[in-house]
Parts: sequence; C-alpha cells; structure tokens
Amino acid sequence: MGESTFVNQSNLRGASSQLRNVRQGIDFVLLGVAVALTLFGLLMVYSAGPKFAVFAEKPPDYFLIRQLLWAGVGMVAVGITAFFDYHFYRKLSVWMMLATIGSLFVVMLLGESTLGSTRSILGSSVRPSELAKLVTIIYVSVWLNSKREVLNSISLGLLPLGLILGITAILILAQPDLSAAITIMIIGGLLFFLAGGAWRQIVLVVAVAVLVGWLVINIYPTGRTRVTDYMAGLQNPLNASYHVRRSLEAIINGGVFGVGIGHSSTKFTGLPVAHTDSIFAIVTEETGLLGSGLLLIAYLVILWRGLSIARKAPDLLGQLLAAGISIWITLEAFINMAVMVNLLPHAGNALPFISYGGSSLVVTLAGVGILLNIGRLSEKSNTQGGNTFASVVDLRWRNGWRRVSRPGRSPRS
Repeated sequence: MGESTFVNQSNLRGASSQLRNVRQGIDFVLLGVAVALTLFGLLMVYSAGPKFAVFAEKPPDYFLIRQLLWAGVGMVAVGITAFFDYHFYRKLSVWMMLATIGSLFVVMLLGESTLGSTRSILGSSVRPSELAKLVTIIYVSVWLNSKREVLNSISLGLLPLGLILGITAILILAQPDLSAAITIMIIGGLLFFLAGGAWRQIVLVVAVAVLVGWLVINIYPTGRTRVTDYMAGLQNPLNASYHVRRSLEAIINGGVFGVGIGHSSTKFTGLPVAHTDSIFAIVTEETGLLGSGLLLIAYLVILWRGLSIARKAPDLLGQLLAAGISIWITLEAFINMAVMVNLLPHAGNALPFISYGGSSLVVTLAGVGILLNIGRLSEKSNTQGGNTFASVVDLRWRNGWRRVSRPGRSPRS
C-alpha cells in the first residue's frame, strides 16, 4: 500500500511538472487580452448583426453563430501555433507564400463578389488577403533573417524583397482591396527597417511607395473618391463621406458612458456595414468613450507585450516575427478606428478580434499564437523588466550600431 502511495505521488509530481513545462513562458497577459477581445467581439457582433442578417434573409443570430464557429477555429489555431516551434517556418515559409499567392490567383478566377469587390472564396467563408498579411510577415521575416549579410545590396536585398511584396500587393489590388495591399507594403518596409536596412534604401523605398500610392489613388476611382471625401471632411465634418458622417453620429450619441449594449440606433438607420468595418462606431455608441478608451488600451497592451516578446527573443527571426505581428495587429486596429473619425481616408479594413469575419479572426488569433510561441522559447534569463517600447529601436541598433553591415565593410563592435 505504501508502494502504491509512492507511485501515485510520483505520478502527481510528474503530471505537475509537465503542466509547469506547458505553462512556462506563456504570456498570460497577452493571451488574456486576446481572449477578452474575442469574447467582446462576439458580443458586439451579436448586437450589430441581426439587421444585416435579416437583409440577407438569414436568422437574426446568423452572424453570431458563424463568428462563434470561427472563434473556435481561431482558438485551435492559437493552440497549434503557440506550441509549434517558430524556427520551422524557415522550411515552410516559401511553401506558405506560394500557397497564398496561389489562393489570390484563385480569387481572381473563381472569387465571389461582395459590395463591388471580389475577395472571397468557398462561399465567402475564406478571404485570402487576410491570410496574406500574416504569411507575408512570416516569409519576409525568414527572408530577412537569411539575407542579413547581403541585405544592404540593392540587387540581392531590396529588389527581391520588393518583387515578392509587389506581386502580393498587385494581386490584392486587383480584387480590389486597397487597405490590405497598403498594410502588406507598410509591414514589409517596416521589417526591412528593423532588420537593419540602410537609410538610403529606406528613403528610396519611401519615395517609391509615395509614387506608387499617388498612382494608385489616381488610377482607381475608389481611391480618388476616398481621398476627396477625406479632405472635405477635414475642412468640415458635415462634408465628409456618408459613412464617416454616420459613424460620427454614432460616436456622438454614445457620449461618455454609452447608450448600453444592444441599444445603438445608428445600426438600424443606415450606418454601413455596422457588424464589420464600422463596428468601432457601434462599440463607441453603446459603451461610450469609456468603452472605446478601454478598447484602445487593450490594443496598446498587445503592442506592449508583443514588443516585450520581441526584445527577449533569442534570435533575429524571433525578434522580427514578434515585432511584425504585434505592430500589424495594432496598426490594423488604429487604422480602423482612425477611419471612423475621419483621421485617415477610408481604408475598409477590419477591427482585429472585433469585426465580423472568420478569416480576419482566425489569422489574427494564429498570429497571437506565434507571439506566445516566441515568448515560450525565449531565453529564461531575459525575464527582467525594462523599457519594452524601446525594443523596436533595439532591433535595429543593438549596442548603438546597425545590425547589418554594408557590403565591403566590417561591422563595428
């Protein structure tokens, strides 16, 4: 009997040790905020979705049920990516990028049109442009990590990077999806900067990006209209686009404390796509400036934890992945919120974790899982505090010097 007790105690100790190993290194603040935002997003989809479900001749809870299913898939994605060693992306990144480009071609050939854009496949359930954002971060991070020695060579560094980003962005622009294409180009350029790209190349990239942006705005009628409406709205909010005017109406209705969950009026009186792109306006109307302020803080927490993970990552690949993913999620959130108050031209991107949309939710949660994995695999010695917002600078200038040396010059120690 005593031997049995000893065996049971040993099994308990072993199980406890395995549990500690699983939990060790997990950033529970990041995970908790991501789960809280997902749950809050389900609540807001439940509030904003019924009218649009009725218009689509679906049951009132149609969008909520679908979002619940996608949230479940997203949580599975978190579990998989959180325990999948991010170093294996070195072997998978090329295949992931090829598959993503292939899916963008499928959208061009067989995609389904919604509101004038062809972005989805498989019954509007999958939007490859959302997947392209995360896959591009993974691919570019792996590529920059492997090309550190030739990064500042234009022919071997900048041009190949620009080619892959350009192909992806052009395929997305053809849908058209301006916001996704711009996001991919911004994140790609930012990762190039963080990896140690030379200033002259960064200036060149910015100049080319401005030129291409100007051409896109003038080629696409939608782009010209959005910029024109944006400029008019800056001069007088009453002259802004209909979308922005209705969004501002919702925000003003909410006041400081909001009208209460489910009691928004603008979602019934013409606010466009209240359950997707405009859901921030519904959040502010129903929870007030207090609720939208807490939402803003939640995204800042994700940025803080992501940059903290980047700072503690054991290698450049982990640093680039963590910085790229955390900045991407936060950038998407801030663009969406800024558009709703006419601080930026209309972009049409989702509010991460909150807007209705399975592809956006699953891909964002998978990105959180990668952040958790990088945190788990970081060196245990890097647990001390510090200025985590300085990690972006630390990625580029370790010990005050650029991480990547110019061709023909040895890096200074």
